Amino acid sequence: MSDATPEVAPGFTGFQGAIEAIALGFPARFEGAASEAALREEKAKLLGKKGDLTFALKAMGALPPAERKAAGEQVNGLKGAIEAAFEGRLRAIAGEALARELSGPAYDLTLPPRVASPRGHKHPIGIVRDEIVDIFRSLGFAVHDGPEVEREDYNFTKLGFPPDHPATDMQDSFWTTSGHLLRTHTSNVQVRAMLGKVPPFAFVAPGTVYRRDNEDATHLPQFNQLEAFLVDRRVSFSHLRGVLAEFAERLYGPGTTIRLRPSYFPFVEPGAEVDVRCVFCKGSGCSTCKGTGFIEILGCGMIHPVVFENCGIDPQAWTGFALGMGLERIALLRYGIEDIRLLVENDPRFLSQFR
Repeated sequence: MSDATPEVAPGFTGFQGAIEAIALGFPARFEGAASEAALREEKAKLLGKKGDLTFALKAMGALPPAERKAAGEQVNGLKGAIEAAFEGRLRAIAGEALARELSGPAYDLTLPPRVASPRGHKHPIGIVRDEIVDIFRSLGFAVHDGPEVEREDYNFTKLGFPPDHPATDMQDSFWTTSGHLLRTHTSNVQVRAMLGKVPPFAFVAPGTVYRRDNEDATHLPQFNQLEAFLVDRRVSFSHLRGVLAEFAERLYGPGTTIRLRPSYFPFVEPGAEVDVRCVFCKGSGCSTCKGTGFIEILGCGMIHPVVFENCGIDPQAWTGFALGMGLERIALLRYGIEDIRLLVENDPRFLSQFR
């Protein structure tokens, strides 16, 4: 070895001496590390930018060219041995920690936490849903439920949807390989109630629905609806309007004005869209209501005789009405939320506002 060989670390006299010292010393250094942090620190002292092996590599430049290949293979072999020993010791430390935990005293999971955790709170959709359900319960409606994976017959056919209706297209619905689909509205509950119950009855049915919509600030492929329907003898459109007026006042406050606009839905006749006087500008016109002074909140109508016939109910003896609304839309209007995606992103900064 030439006297010109650079010093590579305190106590090292050259490349070969450095390699031998590292090879002899690293097993004991790893075994002496009692924790993962200590073990990683020892590895850094060997392989880090200022580690022993890094300093030893600098000495390779002073070796004759004919010896550098063998020296490189020696360094690579030593590095591999260090890495393998590190992984083995890391697993051993983890095993020792697990053994200590298992053999230690048991945790009493019934003890209260030392630091009180923040209390949970309802989601804005849950708040709106429960409030609306309570309103209809107070008006005499009972809660009815139905499946989210539904037969086409209950989701479309019995509700009077024509076979070529756009809502039955694959682009609007999620279909399964068995021929079922994820319900596109909670109106399937109306069908199931009519098939399984004897009139008179009045039900409210909240639930999740699915449509193949592109996600944006006002649309989601999964959202929440609430259906309410009543079947009895001699039910008229006046009864429907009375329920709507009472519902609007209880939801938005006394004196809330509503208006009904003619509209088409396959399962009602006549059908209408229901608007309430804008809760933001009080009817004077603003960007939210697009200057009209009113905001649309739901669709409704008298249950179509074809629906009664499809469900085995005599439309000459019984009449009824149905109404449905999107809960996300109600929540957006209630809380002044501009982007519907905030309701599903579960950002704690957003949700904490609804404690």
